[in-house]
Amino acid sequence: MNPFLAKLQPYPFEKLRQLFQGVTPNPDYREIKLSIGEPQHATPAFIKEALTANLGGLANYPTSQGTPALRQAIAAWMERRYGLAGVNPDTEILPVNGSREALFAFAQTVIDPSRGYVPLVVSPNPFYQIYEGAAYLAGAEPYFLNTLPENDFSLELEALSEADWARVQLLYVCSPGNPTGKVLDLEDWKKLFALSDKYGFVIASDECYSEIYFDEAKPPLGGLQAAKQLGRGFERLVMFSSLSKRSNVPGLRSGFVAGDAAVLKKFLLYRTYHGGAMNPAVQAASAIAWNEEAHVRENRRQYKEKFDAVTPIVASVLQTGLPDASFYLWARTPIADTEFARRLLADYNVVVLPGSYLAREARGVNPGENFVRIALVAPLADCLEAAERIRLFVQQLEQQP
Repeated sequence: MNPFLAKLQPYPFEKLRQLFQGVTPNPDYREIKLSIGEPQHATPAFIKEALTANLGGLANYPTSQGTPALRQAIAAWMERRYGLAGVNPDTEILPVNGSREALFAFAQTVIDPSRGYVPLVVSPNPFYQIYEGAAYLAGAEPYFLNTLPENDFSLELEALSEADWARVQLLYVCSPGNPTGKVLDLEDWKKLFALSDKYGFVIASDECYSEIYFDEAKPPLGGLQAAKQLGRGFERLVMFSSLSKRSNVPGLRSGFVAGDAAVLKKFLLYRTYHGGAMNPAVQAASAIAWNEEAHVRENRRQYKEKFDAVTPIVASVLQTGLPDASFYLWARTPIADTEFARRLLADYNVVVLPGSYLAREARGVNPGENFVRIALVAPLADCLEAAERIRLFVQQLEQQP
C-alpha cells in the first residue's frame, strides 16, 4: 500500500460523527444541520432540462480537454466576470469534474519529488482538507499559514524562512476563504506573485466561493484578474472555479481550471491518464449554466437575506461578523469548540462544525480552536430558528456557574 495514506487524517465530518457518538439530541427540537457547506437552494430548472436534453451524448467517449462549446462558454464568463478578454479557451482553460478532484490532482502534476529535498506545499490554516491530502500523496509536506482574527485572517507569509521558501513548489490559496470568508486584495496578490517570481512555485487559487458575495457592485477579486491588473501574465498561476455553489449543482461535479498554458498542458497530460473527462451531458448543461447570470444573482440575494437576518442574532452572543464573501459564519465560542458543538446538538439539535477540525496546530497554535463554522445553506426560516437556538444556548452557558 502507498505509505503516504497513513498520513491522512479522518475527514472533518467523520470526526464530527465520532464526536456525536452517544449524544441524544433534545426531542423537543427538530434537527437543523448547518455543518456541511452543501448548497440547498433549488437547482435551476433550465440546468436540469439541459442535462436531460443532452443524454444522447452518453453514447460517446468524452475528451479530457472538454468540448469547444464548454471552454468557450467559460472564456466568455471569465471576460464578463473578471474583464479577462483574450483568454485562450484551447490552451488556458480546462474543464474538470468539480474543483475538489482538480485541486487534489493538480498537486500530483506539479510536485517534483526528485530534487533531493522534500517539497513543501503551503496552504492557509484553517483550510480545505484536500490541500493536505494532495500534498502528502504527492510526496510533499504541507506547511500551514495560520489565519487569525487579530491579523484580519491574512496569510502569515513571514512564518516561512528563506530555506523554507526555497522548498515550496505549490501554494494553495482560497479566496473567498473557507471558513473565514476572507477575500485577498490586490496587495495580497502582489506579495504572492513576488514570492512566486523569486522562488518559482506555482499558485493554485481556489475560488469556488467567488460568486457568493453581498454587494453586486463589489464582486471578489480573482487571482487571474489580479495578475492582469498588475500587468502580469499567468505564469505559475492557475485558478479553480466551480458551478456547485454558483448554480446550486454540487451533484453535477462541474468546474474548470484556467491560467498558465504551460502548466495546464502538463495537467491535461496527467488527466488524460487519470481519467478525468467530464460526462458529455454534464458538459452541455455546464455551458448553459456558465452563460446565464440571472439565477446567480437570485442565489446571492437569498444568501444576503439570510446573512442580514442571522448575523445580528449570532453576533449578539458570539464574536462573529459578516464575512467578505462565502456562505459561512466563523464564530468564536465561549467554551471548547468541540464541547460547544456537542452540547448544542444535545440541548437544541443544531449541528455546526468545530473549527479545530478544519485546522492543524502550527507553531503552537490551532487557529480553528474555539471557533465553529456555521454554514447558512438551509432555508431562511431554518437558519433563523437555528440562530435563535444558538442564542438561547449561549445565554444558558452564561448563566451556569
